[in-house]
Amino acid sequence: MATAAGELPRAARGKKQEDVGQIPQWKLMVRRFRQSKLSVAALFVLGVMYLFMILGDFIAPYQHDVLDSNNPFAPPTQIVWGPDGPGIYGLKQELDQEKFQWVYTIDTSTIYPIRFFVQGYEYRFLGFVPSKLHLFGVEAPPDVNARIFLWGADKEGRDLFSRVLKGSQVSLTLGFFGVFLFVIIGSIVGTASGYFGGVLDNLIQRIIELIRSFPDLPLYMALAAALPLNVSITVRYFLITVVIAVIGWTGLAREVRGKVLAFRGADYTAAAIAAGAGHWHVITHHLIPNAMSHIVVVAMLAIPGSIGLETALSFLGLGILPPAVSWGILLRDAQTVQAVVTYPWLLIPVILLIITVLSFNLLGDGVRDAVDPYA
Repeated sequence: MATAAGELPRAARGKKQEDVGQIPQWKLMVRRFRQSKLSVAALFVLGVMYLFMILGDFIAPYQHDVLDSNNPFAPPTQIVWGPDGPGIYGLKQELDQEKFQWVYTIDTSTIYPIRFFVQGYEYRFLGFVPSKLHLFGVEAPPDVNARIFLWGADKEGRDLFSRVLKGSQVSLTLGFFGVFLFVIIGSIVGTASGYFGGVLDNLIQRIIELIRSFPDLPLYMALAAALPLNVSITVRYFLITVVIAVIGWTGLAREVRGKVLAFRGADYTAAAIAAGAGHWHVITHHLIPNAMSHIVVVAMLAIPGSIGLETALSFLGLGILPPAVSWGILLRDAQTVQAVVTYPWLLIPVILLIITVLSFNLLGDGVRDAVDPYA
């Protein structure tokens, strides 16, 4: 039978519609996510940042905690092109008698070449492989003040670039672990509250109201101040994640409770119960899977808040403490107007923090749209 121009035969149209209907949901989610260009760009930026975090010890030219009295507040190093490729000039240090500040002048007589894949201080690659290989370093005599400070140095002469990379291992991971803990707590408590109801529901809701009645930041500060000081860096890291989770689960628990209340009255839940399904089967096969998309979105949007919270606590001296380093600790050097005006490179951790939080928010928006591809 003849068909109009540009019109597919009925069998072909049916086949095409059948193929579209058979597309797995995860592919629809990926397709929906890729439509948001800002979210894809944010995912790329975060991927680069976390790659630098993982390879931080390999990329960092110097140890983050080694003091250098010859380079306090050294400015970012000027990279020049010499006969052997990229290099730097040496620095001469002088004291400004009027401002009582160190002033650096460049010694242009010699160019010290930058070498790649050089040997340096020992570290553990990926946390367990001993290595001394570093991405780059400067070939200079030990008696010459020729160090490469890509982002300048702090008041103790420590390389800010190396300290930012080391601090990212705390700031970019602690938020994840804190959110992971409060997602588990909030999901379990919210599901139990909405599904069983009754006395348990009333008790849980009163506890949530009690916790949420306190101002968030003072409560975080009080819990962080109560942590013991004479513990290892690893233990304090874990305790800070617990502090974030102890308070952060309340909002998610209430949202999951509302979802579970709606799903509990659905026909498929009533049919499962009528068929003899137990509580565990109903919760794990009908309630939590249907609420999972909402849980994922809430968790994704909560990560930047957790990162900012850790930074604030460390900035106030209640989070991660020296000799450990995080972005919050690095911001202590930039808490005065004079320091910011005189040494503007100290604000680099602030810029990275803003980029991280903004990227997570944009990524969260894309994930929120992607988990409901039929909308």
